[in-house]
Amino acid sequence: MTQIIDFFISQYQSYPNYLIAFEIIAVILGIASVLFAKQENIWVYPTGIISTALYVYILWKFSLYGDMLVNAYYTLMSIYGWYIWSKPKLGHQPELKITRLDSIKDWSITIGLFLLTIGIVTLIYTHYDAFQSWANYVDLVVTGIFFSAMWLMARKKIENWILWIVGDIISIPMYCYKGLGFTAFQYAVFTVLAIMAYVEWRKRMNENTRLE
Repeated sequence: MTQIIDFFISQYQSYPNYLIAFEIIAVILGIASVLFAKQENIWVYPTGIISTALYVYILWKFSLYGDMLVNAYYTLMSIYGWYIWSKPKLGHQPELKITRLDSIKDWSITIGLFLLTIGIVTLIYTHYDAFQSWANYVDLVVTGIFFSAMWLMARKKIENWILWIVGDIISIPMYCYKGLGFTAFQYAVFTVLAIMAYVEWRKRMNENTRLE
């Protein structure tokens, strides 16, 4: 146990204090955002916006351009999701309910986002000559997974949690390797929370189906 703690602490010895503080704040707000998402609470978006905006800067400093792009996208999609989730309260449309990914259109958008994201991030890495380790290639795939997951969350599709679980598990060793121990820990917590959220959303979806 001590060796694990020493491993994480040693990674941060050369980091500036402000960068460590940014990462800790981003982790706390990121976990809070997932907890809010699990409860279908609209606070998922303001907390998520601050967290992802901080990560855009952090990941740029660590040359993880794919995941940096993911977090920039998260920030924009959080604004979109905030609006979509707020529309029923504004009286613009009926309440958005949890549903499955069951239409050709939704599947096409999801797969299209995944492939388009991989293509764009590949161009970014190639431009910066940043394919220097296995972590960069993993980052490429995870970026595609998370782009699709964020879209599905904004539309309240239950499959978003399956993608989060897969992407979170893959991200843990990547961030350990890159020296972002707090972030690796965050993704371990995210994995557990995403599993719990999937169970909770499935329960709510089934209840909504019975009431219809």
